[in-house]
Amino acid sequence: MNPRIPEATVSRLPVYLRALLEAAETHVLTLSSEALAERTGVNAAQVRKDLSHLGSYGTRGVGYDVEYLVSQISRHLGLDRDRRVAIVGVGNLGQALAHYHGFPARGFRISAAFDADPEKIGQPIGDTVIRPVEELVSVVRRENVVIGLITTPPAVAQEVADRLVLAGVTSILNFAPTLIRVPVHVALRKVDLAIELQILSYYEQSSAVDPGTHDGGGLAAMGS
Repeated sequence: MNPRIPEATVSRLPVYLRALLEAAETHVLTLSSEALAERTGVNAAQVRKDLSHLGSYGTRGVGYDVEYLVSQISRHLGLDRDRRVAIVGVGNLGQALAHYHGFPARGFRISAAFDADPEKIGQPIGDTVIRPVEELVSVVRRENVVIGLITTPPAVAQEVADRLVLAGVTSILNFAPTLIRVPVHVALRKVDLAIELQILSYYEQSSAVDPGTHDGGGLAAMGS
């Protein structure tokens, strides 16, 4: 990730990339900032500002070259090379993530999986097999894993994060509904599905109470 790109812009780059890839699938060659804004829910001025951080300004009257912009965004996101990923906690969510076909298409390969349940050890999952958590450090180092996905119960999430850090993992995505701490050199992102549902519940309730006060723009803004 280019450190000169603002964090808010980085969070929108995958959204732009998805829209551009969808456009490419339908043989769209160019997109204006207005068209890209419509596909992503981000206003056109913000699109132009975000893409200017990549050094891409488009062509007046033509727009952005879709293929070139896909290449630019992929490079800045580090998607132009394979990233090895480990999943720790192979329950329902871990299984779903391991079998998600969108990861390989974007350069992410599930290279290792771990669980504490003895009955799961040795079972195949995707292109690897489930290993005991006790082997995490050695396997992660051997497989050159750079990203760890934590899908464990909250009580053991911090211990798992500590093991991932010890193994040299520098990026962690935490799905466990608890706060974990990592050293400053480790990038940590949290996905709490329960919190997201509660936020949606608030908007659903607000709309039910007063249908005229919310048109979805708030959620779009949050997603941007």
